[in-house]
Amino acid sequence: MLLREGLIGVLARFGHETVAAVGDADALRDAVSAYEPDIVVTDVRMPPGFQDEGLRAAVELRKRRPALPVLVLSQYVQRSYAAELLDTGDGTGVGYLLKDRVGQVEQFAEALTRVAGGGTVVDPEVVRQLLRRRRDPLERLTPREREVLALVAEGRSNGAIAAELVVSEAAVGKHIGNILGKLDLPPADGVHRRVLAVLAYLRG
Repeated sequence: MLLREGLIGVLARFGHETVAAVGDADALRDAVSAYEPDIVVTDVRMPPGFQDEGLRAAVELRKRRPALPVLVLSQYVQRSYAAELLDTGDGTGVGYLLKDRVGQVEQFAEALTRVAGGGTVVDPEVVRQLLRRRRDPLERLTPREREVLALVAEGRSNGAIAAELVVSEAAVGKHIGNILGKLDLPPADGVHRRVLAVLAYLRG
């Protein structure tokens, strides 16, 4: 309850309207049907079991409405459903953040805006844990390419990745090209290859 009320305040501070704030997965499904929100923010754990009810509801909602942006907050990485969530709707308009690693309110607000706009935001620790489930594709990438892929998963632009790694944008572009090539993701109309590159590792 305290987390819900805190989020309502944060969202209002950044100009967002909360149309519903609910306490369990069934109520979440009902609220989405009733209000058709622009984005859903949910915790992984919800009553009655406080296990993965919120995350399972998010997966179900995305399967019903693939274009529905969903941002999941969690204390830990729930591997199976996390991978399934990120695999819905071609991986666009979806986020998975670890609450302990969100250091600033502005960081959360930026992630929310990005997901609502169709972007993908995934905590790098989530990526690392999910990548452990599928080792073979990782062996095809160099350590630098894996590092670049992790930053792509965070929703970083080439310029932002270049600044983080202290390299040129051209070098980042080359790494991303190598990643896409090794994953057999040729150019195609209407396909988000950067997202598919991340999802190729999250499936398994």
